[in-house]
Amino acid sequence: MNRVEIRYCTQCRWLLRAAWMAQELLSTFEQELDELVLQPDTGGIFEVRANGELVWSRKQQGRFPEITELKQLVHDYIAPERDLGHADRKPAPKS
Repeated sequence: MNRVEIRYCTQCRWLLRAAWMAQELLSTFEQELDELVLQPDTGGIFEVRANGELVWSRKQQGRFPEITELKQLVHDYIAPERDLGHADRKPAPKS
């Protein structure tokens, strides 16, 4: 069972950001995801877990993820064999 959890701070009013990211993940992984949960919390938290593994923490990274970045991280946990296509791949590093 593939599950993604997004914990977000209600005090910071990050519901819309969390909901938008959830929508993007649901659209991208509609065949692979069994469950996507939004978990309200407090204290400035914004974390994303895929199958129980922390894939993003705003506190650790010091920023919010770009959506393509988040999709790649989630992809690595729930559908590593699937090609994300050109629109959702991480950009190549600049030389």
